[in-house]
Parts: sequence; C-alpha cells; structure tokens
Amino acid sequence: MGELADALRSQLGARAPRIALVLGSGLGALVDAVEEPKRVPYSALPGMPVSAVSGHAGEVVIGWLAGVEIVILSGRIHYYESGDPAAMRPALEALKAIGIEILVLTNAAGSVNPSIQPGEVMLIEDHIAFSGRNPLIGEPSDARFVGMTTAYDEALRTAMLRGAVKVEEGLHRGVYMWFSGPSFETPAEIRMAKVLGADAVGMSTVPETILARFLGLRVVAASVITNMGAGITGDELSHTETKEVAPRGGARLARILAAALPHIAA
Repeated sequence: MGELADALRSQLGARAPRIALVLGSGLGALVDAVEEPKRVPYSALPGMPVSAVSGHAGEVVIGWLAGVEIVILSGRIHYYESGDPAAMRPALEALKAIGIEILVLTNAAGSVNPSIQPGEVMLIEDHIAFSGRNPLIGEPSDARFVGMTTAYDEALRTAMLRGAVKVEEGLHRGVYMWFSGPSFETPAEIRMAKVLGADAVGMSTVPETILARFLGLRVVAASVITNMGAGITGDELSHTETKEVAPRGGARLARILAAALPHIAA
C-alpha cells in the first residue's frame, strides 16, 4: 500500500483531489470529459490491482471535471477474477493515503425493476451482499465491525439528485444486489432478487463500499442499467450487450456527475 500510494502521490504533483471515481464495465468514455487529464496505466503503478475484463481500460486518470479536481480509476478488479472480495483494498487504501475523502462508485447492472430500463441510471440507496463474502474477513482489528446503516452517504445522494435535476436527466433510486459472477443470474435468482427487495443486480461495487466505509471514506454509487435481468425478456444475457449498452447510460451518468460534482465537493 505504501509503495502504491507513493507512486500515485508522485503523479499528482501539486494537485490535491478529495474525490475519486471508479468506473465500471463499458463506462471508460466518462474520462473524455476530464480536463487536463494525466493518464497512468495500472501497469506503471506497483501493487495496483489489474483487471483482465474487457471493457475496463486499466488506467488512472487525474484531472478536472466540472471544475473539481478528481482521480478516476478507469476499471476495477472483481471478486470473480481471483476469488478475493478484498482485491480492491490496496487501491482504496492508496486513495485514502493520498487524501481522498469521497468515493464515487459506478457499475453496469441488470434491472430487476420493470420501471428501470436499459440505458437508464439508478442511484444506489442500499445494497444486498448476496454473495455471502465480505472483504473484511481476516481483518484482525475491531475496525472490521463496520456499521452499514448509512453506507451510501445521504448528503452525497442528494447532490447526485440535484445534479440530475439540473441537467434534466432521469435518475432512478433503488437497491443493488451483489452476485459473485462471473456467470449471469438465472431467471429464478432474478425472481428471488425482486422478492428480497432488489432493483438491480451486478457483480461489483459492494466489496468496495464495505472497504471504503472501513477506511472512513464517504460513498455514493450509481448503476448504469445495461439489460433486464434473466427471464424478464426471454433474451440470453452477454457481456457484449453490457459493453454495447453501457456507453449510452454512461453518457447520461457523465452529465449527471458533471452537474453533481460541485455539490459533492462542497
């Protein structure tokens, strides 16, 4: 963690961002809106977790978005790649060490709620960690007993909603359910998710939220809906569909974030 933090700090120069953004599958185009970008491949950062999933660029982008200094992680490693739910811990610890206070998480997700359609964006109000794995298993300190009642910061969620209103973009609100992946859910699992109160399902974000709260970071998160859950339309699901649809919702999310960031940073 120290070596990775030092490497990130050396890339910042005089910049002192307080906000970091993690981009999910197919959402890399969000970095196009960054002004004065400095791009650093993960491979150049010692100890940085690297994802091999297509649709994840694997680079850190440092710059300005809507007048706010920001660090973007374009791509994340997933639990299903290694079996380690704490795979993102080194990256998040390094962000904390360089002064990051707020973590904005994004993902591509499947909708369980017919009122939330592909191409739309959902603000995550709460989550269900259905995989059963926790990234703090093995943590020896009492800090592992992290309260999750307000995992997704209410003030930051309000800032996102204000941003959506400002740019006249729809922003749904709902519960995200974390499945381990990498296989997609079955129709029966989607029916179960709906009964349990989920609005969207996916394979990321929840471990990072838990780790971020453990580290004392404030969290806000949003899902770009790329498909309806298995069995809802009868169509088979694919990662190709995720990558194709994500940029459409990603453009909406980019507009919302650009309008929300000044409020998030306030």
